[in-house]
Amino acid sequence: MLTVASTASLRVYVSEWENGRRPISARYAKILRVLLGVTDDELTGKPEASPAVPAADGYDELMSRIDAARSVSLTMVETFMDQTELLRTMDRQLGAASLVDQMTAHLSTLEDALTFAVLPETRRPVARALAGAATLAAWQALDVGAVERAWRHYELGKRAAQEAEEPMYLAHATAEQAYVLCDAGRPSMAIGLVRDAQRLGGKAMSPRLRAWLYAAEAEICARSGLQDECRRALDNAVRCLPPGEEARDPDMLSIFLNAGHLARWRGNALALIGDDDAVSNLYSALETADPTFIRASAGLRCDLAQAHLARGEYDQAHEHLRQARLVASRTGSVRHRRRIEQLMQRL
Repeated sequence: MLTVASTASLRVYVSEWENGRRPISARYAKILRVLLGVTDDELTGKPEASPAVPAADGYDELMSRIDAARSVSLTMVETFMDQTELLRTMDRQLGAASLVDQMTAHLSTLEDALTFAVLPETRRPVARALAGAATLAAWQALDVGAVERAWRHYELGKRAAQEAEEPMYLAHATAEQAYVLCDAGRPSMAIGLVRDAQRLGGKAMSPRLRAWLYAAEAEICARSGLQDECRRALDNAVRCLPPGEEARDPDMLSIFLNAGHLARWRGNALALIGDDDAVSNLYSALETADPTFIRASAGLRCDLAQAHLARGEYDQAHEHLRQARLVASRTGSVRHRRRIEQLMQRL
């Protein structure tokens, strides 16, 4: 049972509480809280303190980055794509060795943009840009001999293509990844992967990309010594390739393939299997080669050297290897230098 003051005394207490002349004791505060439904601070007139927020390191920064990712617009995605295009142009003219830092920073920016993007309508365009950039970075890594980095970049590109729901990008990254296996001495596994790339692309692929995939299959089959399958893939590539001089695929900007490019690729594959038609195809490609594809010219010279070696024409082979070595040194291509050394041992 609670004991309180008399009614007359309580009137005095209330007056003094209201005027601040008497503090509310704990005993009366307990009664008044229940009667009035207020907190201690409300009862005494003190401002209620905001509830303490437990310290959670990193949340402010995380939400800041998520908010920033929400502002990624299609214009910014186009800027990412333009940066990839610039790096692609520099790569084919100057080589990959001088672009490692720029490419690493570009990939990091794209990965961050995707990591902190939340909703699909923001994530998909960024993922598409990342798929293209990662595949380019992987090919550059392969060219400079960083094979594990190349493999990891291809895996990143494939994951990004899947999130972007872009089967063409997925097919392209998968097919290029097959070259890592082929260079590592696993051509049979590489054949399986490049054919899986054709399956992944399905009906969504452009004719030019389909021709590119068949040409890649032909080259890898040639490295495996599968002559009939090589020729069959080359015929499929010719059948799929759109007519005309245009080489760029508008739906897949990393693909350059026209009759001239395919002649070079055909000559490369035929040289690998020792076919006499290789030389004519390769010289035709040399005459029509795009002068901006500096690094690719080293590969073409290696192909010519290989074709001449198959015919026992060692002087011509030596001259093409000399030219190939100059270009490979200029672009820093470890991959081409390795092939040049292998061919030099046959002279």
